[in-house]
Amino acid sequence: MAGKIFKEGKKYTFSDYFEMKNPTDEIVAELGYSFSTQELTLPSSTEVEKELIESLRSSYYAVIPKISVNSETAKRELMIAPVLHGVLRTADARLNVEYPVDVDERLSGVIDYLFRSGQELIVSKAKKGDLEKGFNQLAAEMIAVDKYEENTSPNILYRAVSIGEVWRFAILKREDKRLVKDVHTFRFPEDLEDIFSILKGVLTL
Repeated sequence: MAGKIFKEGKKYTFSDYFEMKNPTDEIVAELGYSFSTQELTLPSSTEVEKELIESLRSSYYAVIPKISVNSETAKRELMIAPVLHGVLRTADARLNVEYPVDVDERLSGVIDYLFRSGQELIVSKAKKGDLEKGFNQLAAEMIAVDKYEENTSPNILYRAVSIGEVWRFAILKREDKRLVKDVHTFRFPEDLEDIFSILKGVLTL
């Protein structure tokens, strides 16, 4: 499989992975990692403020009739950023927006959102409403962060990809170089409390 996906002398950004038609397992294999899809037991915080969840949900329902949600930016500002800002208010973490990473010619680009606490959490907005292709990009970002960070701790990296209305989570087991995508998806705003609980749970590990 080597050499069939990546062209010699070409520099690849994370956005290029979104355009790749190869399945995720083939892409990550060329980067030295394995991939699987299974049911994950994700961290979940029980300390979720119901009032904050209801405030986020109410704000969304109040403005959605007045906004045209037909662009990537609109979905990010309306469905993703408010959730992340809410998590930031209740967790001891720092949020980096459009964080640049440059590992090598195959792994470089800008990560939409990178949380740092005792744990690290990447959140990416999938382009063109395509969660599967968005996961190819997310996989590249996860591997890039694994290589970029000098510390071997934490042992597991957590990631989320969203198209706005739908969220999906994944982990990277660093020692095994194994990427695992959760079989479940979560809807926004219906599953907002679950999404919020997982994000906060990861950051408070």
